[in-house]
Amino acid sequence: MSLQTRLMTAVIGFVSLILVIVAVITSATLGQSLEERLDAQVRSFASRTTAFVQDWAFFGTEPGSEITVQNFLAATPLRGPDFLLAISSPGGGISGAVVTAKGDTDLSAAQLDELRDAVHESANASVSISDLGSFRLAVTKTAGGIVVVTGLPRGEILATMTQLFTVIALATLGGLILLALTTAITIRVGLRPLRAVANTATRVANQPLDRGEVSITERVPASEADPRTETGLVGASLNKLLDHVNTSLASRQKNEERMRRFVADASHELRTPLASIRGYSELSLRDSTLPDTAHTALERIQAQSLRMTRLVEDLLLLARLDEGQELVYGSVDLTQLALEELADARPTAPEHHWSVDVPDEPVVIVGDAGRMHQVVANLLANARTHTPPGTQITLSVAQEDEHAVLTVRDNGPGIDEGVREELFARFARGDSSRARQTGGTGLGLAIAKAIVEGHGGFISVTSEPGDTAFTVRIPLRSPAQ
Repeated sequence: MSLQTRLMTAVIGFVSLILVIVAVITSATLGQSLEERLDAQVRSFASRTTAFVQDWAFFGTEPGSEITVQNFLAATPLRGPDFLLAISSPGGGISGAVVTAKGDTDLSAAQLDELRDAVHESANASVSISDLGSFRLAVTKTAGGIVVVTGLPRGEILATMTQLFTVIALATLGGLILLALTTAITIRVGLRPLRAVANTATRVANQPLDRGEVSITERVPASEADPRTETGLVGASLNKLLDHVNTSLASRQKNEERMRRFVADASHELRTPLASIRGYSELSLRDSTLPDTAHTALERIQAQSLRMTRLVEDLLLLARLDEGQELVYGSVDLTQLALEELADARPTAPEHHWSVDVPDEPVVIVGDAGRMHQVVANLLANARTHTPPGTQITLSVAQEDEHAVLTVRDNGPGIDEGVREELFARFARGDSSRARQTGGTGLGLAIAKAIVEGHGGFISVTSEPGDTAFTVRIPLRSPAQ
């Protein structure tokens, strides 16, 4: 559950528990007070009634006459509030009636049994008599041995308690609804800064912070970042963190740009002396008077200068691609390009089995033809270099939706999983299962990745023993279009 839901559940639950406890205590206290008051009234009424019964039995009856409630009520004008009266004579006869303002109602035999069962357990008891209601009873005895059961109705107490329960229930329900609304509004307003923090963090997380120039302008609004409140302090802390991160990213970007310019400038400046070294070595090799040792040394110097020249050219290309340069857009037929590159790659490794799979219709993209040739050449060279003789290498081209898909697949030993994540990093080296036999610079795949991303596409690799595939997906239209 959300924090708002948990807080509301806790608050409403505790308040409900308190209200229920208060309601139970109030009802129990009031009910006990009303019952005690009724008991006092019953005792007073029973004492007075017993005195009337005793006087009537002694003075108002003939010897041998039947002692019944009906005879007593007919002879004695005992009136007042509604009450229950039952008389049990020494001879064992019992009679009873309920007296109300509307008249007297004699108790039936079944009702008298209910009354007898109630007073059998306690001299002061409550009994509910069928069709007549509930009564609070008191049992007394006259000097002549007549048992008198007197009772007053409990209807007023029950009505009062029912009304009390109704009022408490309605008041509790209304109070809880009001409490829920005010709590929800209070918590929602109180947590608003946290929602602002979450929204700001989400917007920052959606920004591409891993490449290019980065500037984090998103901040928690000042109204939601008041450090005097707990939730506002979170927003203020996030703003401070974003300021620090923005400064750090800006500093990192400046360092990267400085390093990129250094690499580009250094690569550009190294091209001239390397060309001079290569030229002088070629000129010196034409001298037939050189001893064999000098001739061999010059050949090594020329080979290393050529290797150094290729490395410098690759570094300069990467630096310019990072700056968004070097790409010249035009129409590029990937089908024709694949056929040409495969034809160029086949003589370099005749011991490999080469095949091509292209559609009948040309797959045309908007891109840099020269750089796309370089991408395909690097992928084919990578497959040739890191697979043993006899490996099947397949170059395929297809069109899927609005993308052109170029795949270089081989059935070689595969790429070690520990190397796969760093495969497109600069100066990356393969593991022993795809060991470099020619001592490459480790920039081929990095250059291919930079060129493909410059075209608005992406390159990926999947590998398992017997099936390795490099897949290039490029939109048919350039990003500028």
